[in-house]
Order: sequence, then C-alpha cells, then structure tokens
Amino acid sequence: MERRDHESVFTRSLQDPEGFWGEAAEAVHWYKKWDKVLDDSNKPFYRWFAGGEVNTCYNALDLHVENGRANQPALVYDSPVTETTKTFTYRELRDEVAAFAGALAAQGVSKGDRVIVYMPMVPGAVVAMLACARLGAVHSVVFGGFAANELAVRIDDAKPKVIVSASCGIEVNRVIPYKPLLDEAIDLAKNKPEKCIILQRPMEPAELTPGRDLDWDEAMRAATPHDCVPVLATDPLYILYTSGTTGEPKGVVRDNGGHIVALKWTMKNIYGVEPGEVYWAASDVGWVVGHSYIVYAPLFNGNTTVLYEGKPVGTPNAGAFWRVISEHKVSVMFTAPTAFRAIKKEDPDGEFIKKYDLSTFRLLFLAGERSDPDTLQWAEHHLGVPVIDHWWQTETGWSICANCLGIEQLPVKHGSPTRPVPGMDVRVVDADNREVKTGDIGALVIKLPLPPGTFPTLWNADDRFIESYLAEFPGYYKTADAGYIDEDGYVYVMSRTDDIINVAGHRLSTGGMEEVLAAHPDVAECAVIGVGDELKGQLPLGFLVLKAGVDRDHANIAQETVNMVRQKIGPVAAFKTATVVKRLPKTRSGKILRGTMQKIADGQEYKMPATIDDPAILDEIAVALKGVGYAKGT
Repeated sequence: MERRDHESVFTRSLQDPEGFWGEAAEAVHWYKKWDKVLDDSNKPFYRWFAGGEVNTCYNALDLHVENGRANQPALVYDSPVTETTKTFTYRELRDEVAAFAGALAAQGVSKGDRVIVYMPMVPGAVVAMLACARLGAVHSVVFGGFAANELAVRIDDAKPKVIVSASCGIEVNRVIPYKPLLDEAIDLAKNKPEKCIILQRPMEPAELTPGRDLDWDEAMRAATPHDCVPVLATDPLYILYTSGTTGEPKGVVRDNGGHIVALKWTMKNIYGVEPGEVYWAASDVGWVVGHSYIVYAPLFNGNTTVLYEGKPVGTPNAGAFWRVISEHKVSVMFTAPTAFRAIKKEDPDGEFIKKYDLSTFRLLFLAGERSDPDTLQWAEHHLGVPVIDHWWQTETGWSICANCLGIEQLPVKHGSPTRPVPGMDVRVVDADNREVKTGDIGALVIKLPLPPGTFPTLWNADDRFIESYLAEFPGYYKTADAGYIDEDGYVYVMSRTDDIINVAGHRLSTGGMEEVLAAHPDVAECAVIGVGDELKGQLPLGFLVLKAGVDRDHANIAQETVNMVRQKIGPVAAFKTATVVKRLPKTRSGKILRGTMQKIADGQEYKMPATIDDPAILDEIAVALKGVGYAKGT
C-alpha cells in the first residue's frame, strides 16, 4: 500500500504523472477509457486523458443518483437577501438539470455550442451550468450585474447561441435590474445570441423581448428531459474570462476529463472531505472558486454544497457566516481572507461566533488573495479549528500550494500556503529564468506540464496563451506572482510580480509590509503600493482601514505603523507614509485594486476596472492621497 506522507505522494506525482493521475482517474465514470493519460505530442499544448469519453454532469449528479445518494441533499440554497432557503436532493437537482438541458436543446443548443450564463447566486445558475455540461455545450459564466460593455466583449469572444439570465440580482439593500444591462450588451455586441432565457424574480420582473426572450418557467414546462451526451475528455467544458493586462479579457478554457479527475481528487486529498459531508465555498459562481468548489468538486465527491446569496457582514450582521454553518451543519468552509477581514472589522472580539453552535465545523480554508497572518490567527483563535491558507488561480482551477489535509497535515507557518500540492512543480526564478537561492525572492513559476484540471489554452487564442503565460520563462508556466521558498520547501507568495517595488535598487515586497501593518491592533485591513519617487525610484505608501469602534487619533495610528515597518523590515523599506481610509477599492471577488491606486497616486490615466465593487471609492482614495501629498492628477 502507498505510504500517505506528503513527500512520497508529491514525489510520485512528479516522477510518474501518468501513473499517478491514471490511478486518480479510476474514481471517475468514463464512457470510454483514455488512449493516453498525458498526450505531449504537441508541446506546449499538453492534453490529459486523450481519447477518453466522459460527461461532467453525469459524474456530478446521475452517478450519485444511481449509487445510493438520490435522497441526499446535493444543493442547499441560502439567501438572506430574500429570506429564502431551499434544498435539492441529488435526484431533484438531476431532474431540474435534465429538464433545463432539454429547454436548451429545444433552442438548438448542442455539443460544442456556447451558452453565456449571466445570473445572480440562485439555483438557476447552478442548473444552467450543469445543463450545459449535460449537453456537451460550453458555458461561460459572467458575473451577474457586470457592466454592459464588458458583457458585450465576452459575447463577441464566445459567440453564444443562447444567453441565460435573470431579471435582477439583489445586493444588501438594493435590487439590480439585469435585463437592461443584458439588452444594452446585446445591442453593443456584433455577434447576437439567437435566444435568451430569463429567470423572472418577483422583486424586479423584466420585460421580455418578443421573438428573442423566453421565460425560464415556460421553457421548463415545455421541455423534454435530456440525457447526458458523451464528450471527449479534451473537449472544453467552460470558458471563464479573467482580466488581461491589455484590458481585453482572456478566456481561460477548462476541459472535461482532467477537470473531473483533478477536482474529485482534491476534495479528499486537499480538503479532507468525505462524501456526504456539507461543504461550503462562500464565493460566487462568476469566479473560479464558484465553478470549482460551489458547483463541480463537491458534487463530483458526493457532498452537499451550499449556495449562499448574501455577504459576510450586513446580511444582517457579522454573524451571517456562523448562522449558515450552524443551520446547515457545515463541516468544511472555503472563503476569501477579505471576508474574514470584513468580519474582524465589524466584530473584532468574535462576539457573534459565541452565539452559534459550530460543533460540526472542523476546517476553514482561505484563498483568493494573500492571507495576512493576523487575520489567519484571529480566525484560529476565535473558531478553534485549523485555518488553512492555500494559493491558486483562475488559470490553474485548483490549488498550486496547500496543506493537503487528506494526505498529511503539515505544520502551519503563518504567511505561507504551505508546500506545492502533488502535480505542481513550483520553482522560483530570476529574470534570466535561473533558479534563485533558497529564501530569495523571485518569480514563482510551475514546471510544465501543468497537472490535469488546469487550463490547456485560452479560447481561440493559442498565441496569446503562449505569449501571456509561457514565453517569459521557457519550460514554465508564469504565475505572475512573486515570492520565495524556504528551507522546508514552504512557499511564500508575497505579491503580484508588479507589486514588487524597487526602492533605491532594493527589491521589496509590498506583501511583506502589509503583513506588518495588519499586525497593528487597530488595523482591520490594509494595502501597500509603490509610488514614483525621483530620488529612490519608488517609495511604499500604506493605506489603513481601522476596526469598528476605534476612535484614536488617525495620525498617531499611522505613525505607529510606520515605526513598526521600520522595526520589522528596517530603514531599507523607506516606509514613511501611511494614511487612514474608510475602505479599500476592490473587485467583487474581494481583490484589492492596488494597480489602480498606484496609477492615481502617480497621476497616470487609468481605465475604470470592470470588476470594481463601488467606483466611488476611487474618489475617496484620491482625496486621501492628496492629503498625504500624492495624487497628481487623473
């Protein structure tokens, strides 16, 4: 029997990837076995399980219905913004998905066609995704409420036959009509969809366009349930657009076969979750976390997954997460550090945690952006469970580095997402693609081939795939993150490579400075950017968001953080300025828009980020920057 220590499992995954992933693939249902586990005949376009035939929806639903989980809850919908909860068993969810697959097929959707899903966090979004997978169609989920021009760009790139949407989305205290945004996007797009299927929500029903728009309920009533359609393992399952440096989005492609194999494998081996347990990823289906860990991986593994239409605070308070865990008996949760920083800001002493029975809860995973040690330790202290930081990206689809709890739980080092997971050969290189010394900061890269479940290319953009990810460091995938690996093999992701600032020739990580600022007892959240300086090239500048109830003098707090950085990192950091702000500009997934803040500080023109949560915050940042002598312009 194979030894289950991390080192031996990891080593085997690199030395014998075909044997390793071939074994993992035995847990998946195949209509036809693969001809080759890894097809490397057309490098750098590697293909996993070439020749195999499979269906993603069958592995997520039908397989469990047939194997004894028909009456187990598959999906729990919890919506504090509408005061609704609803549970679907595996049989009920399969029947809904089969019916909607029939509704799509009735509109001419078949294998290989694209369908854009532009929906809020409602069960219909999950149903639409799985229905596409059932037909072998390619879904592209666009975050609900995304601006019309951004949606139009995605329509023109994906060329969908059908768009599935809802009449509105609901934020904490407002309704966002989706239909006007959808109509405007279709007007702007050159490639018009043939049909739109609209889920009417009672809070804001939409006016349907005759001849083009169909009512979801009517389409479902008229539908004939559709069986699963076998597809090649190498056929695309979905396109997920991620922001590109040029402003043009990049369509990350995910295949069917490798995706099922890898994601099913991660549930036991990384997250330590057994079939039947309740697993909750508090994210959005518009992001990769929602694809991988709300919809696909938990269902592949026979878990109950939670779909939450709410916020960490404000729906109604900072106890929202603990209520969901308590009510639905969640065992393992996965969310972004940003969510916990928001909770910590509102409830610094964890008073709400004490009000709920969290006896079923045993593990918390954080990812999405860097987990500062202070937030991680706050969660550990108040929850009393292991808190596991892990690192991954839209492009990889699952973890690059994690503490693999189903293999061997390694000691936690705060500030590190632990070690590379099996299949991910992570290195640190300099600008000349040479590996650096242990402990030195450089570009984090992954040796090719990437394991199954990662992206094989970009949608209709093979050249851009190579140029964006593979050209700069030949033989490696460029993560565009910077960091180092310590003597124990632990990886430290310090910042995006463009967040490494150059202060008088010293390469310094803004992430390292943020770690120091976050440790200040009054600071709930922070960000550090590099701003242009004639003498030193760049200087760091800190932004501080204070915890609720802090009423001390802001200038004193700012000076204390300056002193802390000087003490911990040294005068070399040249950290002299910090300013208190009410909030930080973020994407809807919670990533801080450091690059945009830097452009404002340097007086450069910038494009309003499509994913920004609230554009008004940028004006507040500009005012704060002027207050400390920056913000030259735009």
